[in-house]
Amino acid sequence: MKMKKSSLFLSTSILAAALAGCSTGGDSGSEDGTTTIEFWAAPNPTQQVYWEEMAEAFEKENEDIKVEVSPMKESPTSEAGIQTAIAGKSAPTMSENINRGFAAQLAESKALVPLNEIEGFEELLQNRSMEETIKTWKFADDNQYVMPIYSNPMLFGWRIDVLKEAGVEEVPKTYSEMLEAADKLKVKFPDKYIWAKPDLADPTAWKRWFDFFMLYDAASGGNNFIEGDQFVADDAAGVGVLQLLADLRERDVLLTKQATDPFESGLGVFTDIGPWTFSYWEEKFPEMVYGETFDLALPPVPDDVSTENVNTFADTKGIVVYASATEEERAAAMEFMNFVYSDPENDLTWLETTKLPPARDDLSSNEAFTAFFEENPELKPYADAIPNAIPSIDNAKYNELQTHIGSMAVNPVVEGTTSPEDGWEEMKRAIEEELNK
Repeated sequence: MKMKKSSLFLSTSILAAALAGCSTGGDSGSEDGTTTIEFWAAPNPTQQVYWEEMAEAFEKENEDIKVEVSPMKESPTSEAGIQTAIAGKSAPTMSENINRGFAAQLAESKALVPLNEIEGFEELLQNRSMEETIKTWKFADDNQYVMPIYSNPMLFGWRIDVLKEAGVEEVPKTYSEMLEAADKLKVKFPDKYIWAKPDLADPTAWKRWFDFFMLYDAASGGNNFIEGDQFVADDAAGVGVLQLLADLRERDVLLTKQATDPFESGLGVFTDIGPWTFSYWEEKFPEMVYGETFDLALPPVPDDVSTENVNTFADTKGIVVYASATEEERAAAMEFMNFVYSDPENDLTWLETTKLPPARDDLSSNEAFTAFFEENPELKPYADAIPNAIPSIDNAKYNELQTHIGSMAVNPVVEGTTSPEDGWEEMKRAIEEELNK
C-alpha cells in the first residue's frame, strides 16, 4: 500500500511539549485491576476486523487486560491524525500503519517508546521468527521503534508474452540483459516501451520507493542511503542506477507520459508490482496470468553484481507504542503483541485476509503457509524475498530528502537535461545541506 504524503507535519517542539505533559507512570488500571490499552488499526475495514478478532481472542486468555480497537483517524491523513492526537494528548497506547520514515519523525520528537526497552521484545522476535528481518529496521540510535507487521518486498513484473514475441526468452537479470531486451523490443515493436511510468518524471517523495530505491538497494547490495544524519550512499551504485535510466531514455524505451494501464495493455513490459495488485487484476484483467502473461523478478543489477540474494525495497509498516502510555500499558501492549505473533496461524489469517506478507524470516518455509502459497503462487516470490528486503530510510526529513532524489537526479536524467554523474552530485549536495540544517 503506497503511503500518501502527509499534508500536516507538526513541529518537533510542539510534539515534545505535548509529550512533556503526558504521564508515563500513572494508574492505567481500573478499580478491578484491569489494564485497558487502546489500539488504532489502519483505516481499512479488513484490518480493523482482524485486530478486533485478535483482541477478542486475547482477552479470553488475559482477563486483566482489555484491548479497545478503533480505526485510525484520517484528518487529513493518518500521519496527520496521529500527530494531532499526540499534540492533543489523546494518543492511543499503540497503533499499526507506521512506516520507518514516519517513525523516525515521531522518535525524534520522543513520541515513541523503544520497543527493545520493553520486557518481552526479544521473546517476540524469536517467537515470530523475525530475527533477520528486524535487523534492517534498527534505527540510527540502535533502538527498534517499530514492530514490522508486513513486508512487501517490491518486485518488478515483466510481460514475458511480449518479450518472447520480441525474441527475449529469459527475464533480464542484469543491466546489459535489460538493454539487450530493449533493443530487441524496439526492433519488433517500435511503438512499445520497456518502462512506461509517468512517476519517473514526478519529484513526489514516496514515488522514489517504487523506482529508485528498488534499483539502488539491488545495485548496492542493500547499502544504507542515510545513516542518522549522514549521507552514506554507495556513489557507484547510485550513478549506475541513473546511467541505466539514461541508457533506456537514449534507446527511446522510457515513456513518462500518462497512459491508461500501460503494463496491462502491453504498451510497457516492465513495472513495479506489489502483492495488492493481483486481486485487482483478477477482477479487471483476468488475462494477466502468472507464468503465462507476466513473470515476477527481483530488480536487475549491474553486470558486476551477483544475481543471487538480490536486495529490493520493502514497502512495509508496523506497530508502535506511544510514549504517553503508562508502564502498565506498555507491558500490556507487549503481551498483546506476543499473543498475536506467537502463533503462525494468526499470521496466516492476516495473509489470507489482507494478502500482505507477514514480516517473518520463515514465511516461505514454514508449513503453516504452504497451502496458501500453493493456492496463490504469484505471492510466493514476495515471501522468498523478505529476508533481503530493505525498509525506508529512518530519517525525520525523509520527505524532503526523497524529493531531492527526484528533482535533482531521477527526473532530470530521465528528461535528458543532466548527466547521471552531475545529477547524482547535485542530489548529494542538496541532501547533505538538508541533513545539516
